[in-house]
Amino acid sequence: QVQLVESGGGLAQPGGSLRLSCATSGFTFSIYAMSWARQAPGKELEWVSSIDSDESDSYYADSVKGRFTISRDNAKSTVYLQMNSLKPEDTALYYCAKGVTSYGKENDYWGQGTQVTVSS
Repeated sequence: QVQLVESGGGLAQPGGSLRLSCATSGFTFSIYAMSWARQAPGKELEWVSSIDSDESDSYYADSVKGRFTISRDNAKSTVYLQMNSLKPEDTALYYCAKGVTSYGKENDYWGQGTQVTVSS
């Protein structure tokens, strides 16, 4: 069955960096877009970033553009989110998600999430 397992979350100071990973199995990773989303306490789920199956295009929410970078390794069936210049408002539970096609932001499977806390 489809599985997505996030890792790499933790506590970071404002201005610091973290790199999230999402290891996947149970589907042909290389033909699907992948995404990251986040949910802060008391707030709705927020889309963060997506990357096409062949890495030809990546997309970012305005709130993270220029600070976060999504990437993927199709040989390892893993998607990453490099987060730099972290802000307290980046604190959230971060989820990775499998796309329904090779491009775009629509997703059909989600991981359990990894917590990111940005605080001094």
